[in-house]
Amino acid sequence: MKTIVIVAHPNISSSRINKAWVEELQKHEQVTVHQLYEEYPNEDINIAREQSLLVAHDRIIFQYPLYWYSSPSLLKKWYDTVLHYGWAYGPDGDNLHGKSIGVAISTHGTTESYQPGGSNLYTIQDIVKPVEVLVNFVNASYLPPFSLHNSSHISDEQLEQSKQDYVKHFELA
Repeated sequence: MKTIVIVAHPNISSSRINKAWVEELQKHEQVTVHQLYEEYPNEDINIAREQSLLVAHDRIIFQYPLYWYSSPSLLKKWYDTVLHYGWAYGPDGDNLHGKSIGVAISTHGTTESYQPGGSNLYTIQDIVKPVEVLVNFVNASYLPPFSLHNSSHISDEQLEQSKQDYVKHFELA
């Protein structure tokens, strides 16, 4: 199964977690890593190219650090620009039907903070509900999210384990 991982990290070179995940994903031949901020530094998205990438893959993973309980702004712009009426939904908008779509997300908060009653009040599953609804709207299959919390305090061993868990979670190997 061909997978595209759409990475939306505004400064991947300074990222410890997302950068390590990207390096791991690049080892798997059935995975295409597509970095939006490197591809579109001026945010001028090539819609036709993006749509052809989506059509060419069976599984789509959106990878990003959690920013204010959402994704970085370029990914939101990407959704608005690429997934338009008549292509992703509506009449003749069936290009994502049957695809599997999920998210891989890193947070600064602890696992405990993303629980009911925790400092963030909600779980990661709750926070990524807009992606789940998007997936449903375009008639694709939603994959449960993969997350790594407390990213500022992850040991090298925990980071290595998260790379393996990510690959296993989405069955990328």
